[in-house]
Amino acid sequence: MQNITLPTPDERPLSFYLAMEEYVAAAFRSGFFVWSVAPTVIIGRHQDLAAEVNLPYCREHGIDIVRRKSGGGCVYADRGNLMISIITPHESVDAAFSGYLGHLASFLQSLGMDAVRTEHNDVLVGGCKVSGNACLSRPEASIVHGTLLHSVDLDAMQRAITPSAEKLAKHAVASVRARVANLVDLGLKLSARELSDALTAEFCSCSKMLSASDIAAIEDIQKSYGNPDFIHYL
Repeated sequence: MQNITLPTPDERPLSFYLAMEEYVAAAFRSGFFVWSVAPTVIIGRHQDLAAEVNLPYCREHGIDIVRRKSGGGCVYADRGNLMISIITPHESVDAAFSGYLGHLASFLQSLGMDAVRTEHNDVLVGGCKVSGNACLSRPEASIVHGTLLHSVDLDAMQRAITPSAEKLAKHAVASVRARVANLVDLGLKLSARELSDALTAEFCSCSKMLSASDIAAIEDIQKSYGNPDFIHYL
């Protein structure tokens, strides 16, 4: 597996990385990269934005909101939440999930963590959820993207993805949120940077740096995520 790298270390919006996944799937059919972003809420393809997100809190605190094209639940990301993208040529979504989640659990076990994968495509350590994952099937490849909670702001997470009381009264059903924990609170001694590097070394045997033309193509795909009709389409 090749580690897909960018020519500069500039922090980019979450929508860029989702577009980067699509581009890598189409152009290379295989790739892996770890990234992080400023505070952002990302909702699943079929979720009701108002029923899942505390919109007033996000506006007040400058938290971006992005809808992804895969299913799954609502996620809060910040610089303490490592985001993992893995693109494989598997035709089966189940095969893509199985290979990645098993590998991720084994990797965490090698770091001394009591990690297990679940049937809901999560990874637990000590009974707490440390990784949630979703998959997007493309004609060329399967894209699995997920989280790894290193040192995320759990208070901000709870506030951002818990709707206000008014919205909860209006919308009868909201997602069930599993109990989560940070790896550093479960005994991990690595920094976020060290964990990212260790993940890359575990999953990748070579690297490929994207060119300026690659970046331009990604930014063109990125425009679809900024379409207000897509973000609010429910």
